[in-house]
Amino acid sequence: MDIKALTVEFGTRRGVVDAVRQVSVTVAKGETVGIVGESGSGKSVTSYAVMRILDRAGRIAGGSIVFGGINVGKADERTMRDLRGREMSMIFQNPRAALNPIRSVGRQIDDVLIEHSLATRADAREKAIDVLKAVRINDPESRYHAYPFELSGGMCQRVVIAIALACRPQLLIADEPTTGLDVTTQKAVMDLIRELTAERNMSTLLITHDLGLSAAYCDRIVVMEKGRVVEEADTATLFADPQHPYTRRLLQATPRLDSKVADLLPEEDSRRRTPSARPPGEALLRIQDLVKVFPGKDKGDEYRAVDGLSFEVRCGESLGLVGESGCGKSTTSSMIMRLLDPTSGSIQFNGEDIGAVPGKRFAGHPARAGLQMVFQDPTDSLNPRWSARRSISDPLMRLGNVRGSALRAKVEALAEMVGLPEHLLDRFPHQLSGGQKARVGIARAIALEPKLLILDEPTAALDVSVQAVVLNLLVELRERLGMSYLFISHDLNVVRLLCERVLVMKAGRIVEQGSAEHLLDRPEHPYTRQLLAAIPHPPSSPPRVSSESEDSVIAARWP
Repeated sequence: MDIKALTVEFGTRRGVVDAVRQVSVTVAKGETVGIVGESGSGKSVTSYAVMRILDRAGRIAGGSIVFGGINVGKADERTMRDLRGREMSMIFQNPRAALNPIRSVGRQIDDVLIEHSLATRADAREKAIDVLKAVRINDPESRYHAYPFELSGGMCQRVVIAIALACRPQLLIADEPTTGLDVTTQKAVMDLIRELTAERNMSTLLITHDLGLSAAYCDRIVVMEKGRVVEEADTATLFADPQHPYTRRLLQATPRLDSKVADLLPEEDSRRRTPSARPPGEALLRIQDLVKVFPGKDKGDEYRAVDGLSFEVRCGESLGLVGESGCGKSTTSSMIMRLLDPTSGSIQFNGEDIGAVPGKRFAGHPARAGLQMVFQDPTDSLNPRWSARRSISDPLMRLGNVRGSALRAKVEALAEMVGLPEHLLDRFPHQLSGGQKARVGIARAIALEPKLLILDEPTAALDVSVQAVVLNLLVELRERLGMSYLFISHDLNVVRLLCERVLVMKAGRIVEQGSAEHLLDRPEHPYTRQLLAAIPHPPSSPPRVSSESEDSVIAARWP
C-alpha cells in the first residue's frame, strides 16, 4: 500500500476541517507499520480513508491511496466491496460495537465468507468454525452459536480478528485492537495477530497510542500529530533517538519500570506532583471474607465471582487492586459501593458494617457521601443529557443539600480544582474530549470530599499524555483533601506510580499482596510474574523534555 500526500476534509457547521493533511505512508509486503499519536491526531481517519468508509461529512480532498495497483480514492463502490474483506480488512477499536448484537458470532463469519464467495450456505458453518479455531477460541463449535454479549471482551476481540482474517486478506488494519483489554489478554491478542500475519505473509497497519505496544510489534513507526506525520523511522531508531519534540513527549509520558508520577510531565510543568511519604493510619475500610455468587445458566450451577476476599484500606493510603478482566475487581468495587449486595462477608466502612445495609436503601445512608467512585468509562458514566455542570452538581444537591449561588460557586471551584476550564461546564458529554470527561467524573466524585475514593481503571482509555496529567492530578487531590484511594487497574506500571500497597487478584481471591516496590520488583507468585511479563515497554529511556518545547501538547492546557 502506498499513501501519498493524503488530505481528508470534514464539512462541519463551522466550515471545513482538515482532519488529515499531506500524509504519506507506505506498507511493504509482510511488513508491520505502526501509526502512533494521541486522539485527534488523524490515525483512525487515515485508516477509514484507506477502507473508503468515511462518514458522509468526510471526503478525500487530495493525494492518492494505491493498494495492489488500484487507486482506492477513485475506485467505484463495487470494486471497494470486493477489496474490503477479501484483500484488505480491518479490526475496529470497539469489538462489541463492531459486532451485530442480535446475530450469533458464527453467522457473522458466515456472512463474510458467503459475501466473498469463499463458502456456500452448505459449508459456511464448517469453514466459520475453522476460522474460530485459527484465532485460538476454545470450544469453537459451541462458540459459533454464542452472541457477543455472552463473550468476554478478549473473546469478542478474537471474533473480530476472525472476521477480519476470514478471507485471508493481504492487508490487515488494526485500529487500537487492544484498548480496554487487560495486559495478558492484550499480549495474547497481539501475539495471535503477529503469528497469523506471519503465517500468511500479510501486511499490517497497527494504529495505537501505546508506544510500548508499537515497540514490541512494529517494524517501522509513523508518528502523527494534528493530522500530519511529524516523524517516521524504523522502531529501534525511533526509540533510541527520537527527533521530534512531540515524539519525545509521548515517550516521556509513557509509564515504565523506573518512572515516578512527576516524571511523566515535563520538568517545568507546574502540574508535576510527588506523593509524600506518610505513616499508615487506622483502617478506614475493612473487608472480611467477602463472597459474591451469581447463579449459572443451568439450575443448581453457580459462579463465585468473589471468593472469601479480605483486605483493608487505611486512612490516607492508596491501595492498588490488580488482576485480569473477570478476576472480580469490579464486582468487589460494586459491592463496596453498595451497587451489588454481597452473598456473605462484611464491609466495614469507618467502623460501620455497611454490607448489612441493603443496596436499595444505601443511597440515603449517612455513610454514602464519604464513599465515592470514578468509573472506568468516562463516557458511559455521564448522563448524555446533562451538562458537565449538572453532572458535578448532582451529588451536591442530592447528598449535600447545596442550592443556588453556593452550588454554582462550589461547582466552579471543583472544576478549577481538577483543571476543567469554566467555559466547558455548560457542554454536554459528546462535546468534550475523553480527558475532559474524565475530569468531570473526578470532580463529581470529590464534590462531597469523600474519605474513600474508588478509582476503577480511571485512565484505561486515555492517551498517555492525558493519563500523565490525570495521575498527577490524583496525587494532588489526595494530598489536598486527605482522601484514601482504592485504585483498581490491570496496568501494574500505573499502579506502581500511585499506590503504596498492592493486592493481586485472580479468580476472586487475593494471590499476593505487599508493598508496591517489593511486589512489583520481586514478585513471588507465578500469576504476578505473568502480569508483569505481559506489559509491553518502550526499549529505552526517553530524553527529558522542557514544557517550553515547540508544539507542546501537555504543558500549556488541558486538551
